Amino acid sequence: MIESLRIANLAVLEHAEIEFGPGLHALTGETGAGKSIVLGALALLAGGRATADVVRDGAGEARVEAVFRTDRAPDLEAALRERGLDVEDHTVIVARSVSREGRSRAWVAGRLVPVSVLAELLGERLEISSQHESQRLRRPESHGRLLDAFGGLLPVRERVERGYAALRAIRAEHARLEAEAEERARRQDFVSFQLGELDAAALQPGEFDALATEHARLVHASELRIEASSAAAALCGDPLQSEEVGAIDRVDAAARRLEPLAELDATLRPQAERLRAAAAELADAARDLERYADGVEVDPERLAAVEARLALLERLRPKYGRNEDELIACRERLAAELAAITGGDERVRALADEATQLHERLVADAAELSAGRAPAAERLARTVEASLARLDLPGARLEVALESVVADDGLPCGPSGAEQAELRFSANPGEAPRALRRVASGGELSRIFLALKNALRSAESGSVLIFDEVDAGIGGRAADRVGALLAELGAEHQVLCITHWPQIAAAATTQLRVVKRTQNGRTSASVVHLDADERVEELARMAGGARIGEATRAHARELLQAGARRRKPPRNPRAAPAG
Repeated sequence: MIESLRIANLAVLEHAEIEFGPGLHALTGETGAGKSIVLGALALLAGGRATADVVRDGAGEARVEAVFRTDRAPDLEAALRERGLDVEDHTVIVARSVSREGRSRAWVAGRLVPVSVLAELLGERLEISSQHESQRLRRPESHGRLLDAFGGLLPVRERVERGYAALRAIRAEHARLEAEAEERARRQDFVSFQLGELDAAALQPGEFDALATEHARLVHASELRIEASSAAAALCGDPLQSEEVGAIDRVDAAARRLEPLAELDATLRPQAERLRAAAAELADAARDLERYADGVEVDPERLAAVEARLALLERLRPKYGRNEDELIACRERLAAELAAITGGDERVRALADEATQLHERLVADAAELSAGRAPAAERLARTVEASLARLDLPGARLEVALESVVADDGLPCGPSGAEQAELRFSANPGEAPRALRRVASGGELSRIFLALKNALRSAESGSVLIFDEVDAGIGGRAADRVGALLAELGAEHQVLCITHWPQIAAAATTQLRVVKRTQNGRTSASVVHLDADERVEELARMAGGARIGEATRAHARELLQAGARRRKPPRNPRAAPAG
């Protein structure tokens, strides 16, 4: 329930603070006074679309703020707690702003939240019904959901909708995979051949560099052996020529000459030590060169094998990659593709099994939905007919026809079940009900809409129902009956109704009037909470126009007294009704 609503700079409404209580609230005023602005403010709190043109001229932003009581909405409190939003004393504050640039922000319990959270939390709790929405009854596709909502079948319907969508998706994938089977087989052969080439090559990381190094050594084996031996001889001396002294002997001789001199001059000792170390390093290098020369072999067979391996790898490069990394990566891609192709057949079999299971569940859910719809259709028709009789349509008949749908090939039902519901209506006794969209007048459609709302809302309580001139097209006596029905809804819900009928306004617990004024070249609107005397004047204006006499005021008082007699006390009258 809304306790209070504060509106600032929304369209022509500069500032308004409205207190709400339980029951039916009537919002009245001259045509064009700005009554729809209040509904627009509530729509913003319910997560509705906002544009920059709702901001009052000269203002930086429009802002709407409401205090909600949540003690009759445990599901809402649970949803708030799940989002970490605090609810203190069953009260939560919700706000929304729209800037001149069109940016919109929302707050719940003092925390900034995405605007979508407002729709999730309040979209179904703030139910706004307009004259346009009553016209939607002319579209048969809306009738099935109304029936299922009345019968408590929406959870089953949602299972059917999800199952139908899932089964269609799986059947489409299954059909696609089967149609692609021949192409997959061709691709599998080609990929298998390519992967076979790469697997046969068995390329190892670093192999290209290793083969190139080995190939160079094998091609130049004789030269490498001779030159390495010559280098070792230069260091050690040629054993065949005893008079030739090697580099090691020369360095060693230089070290021996310096050692006795270091006894005379200590600064020469480091030089002598360096020469000794150099002689040792040269000796090690000579031994390594000798071992290397001894290890180099001229091997024509190994050279041929290395050249053959290099030729094989070179043949693979134009097809699979310019370098070793690309070849290895290509092999991994081909292996993954082959696994996916091979898995396609397995996926086809798995989809067939899954489709069978989904089909069985969908058959069961559709049967459960069908079983619930038939009695619900009968109850809905009788409930609405009873309300229509009270709304000055005593001979009206409503029929909820259930016609089997033609399902797509292989599917057990349509997207919302095995049948389609259609409302059929007859306003006069003796006439067979016909399609609502063809026979209902505007006034009849408004009353059918209210009767349906009454039927759908009778099983629950605690919502905020907002009606925007859904009484359009009805006559004076019917307006009296509509007011009584709205007052009954007010016993279970908080109801706000924009109306031009004094009979409906008189049935309200609270009456608010929207007044528009022009001052200093600026137009502004305000919302006035009417007391008892002000209600008499407003009802008299609504009934008699600009010229109000005592007879009109007396009629207004009679309307108020009749409305008070018909009202039932709200289930949770926390706030005292005003006016």
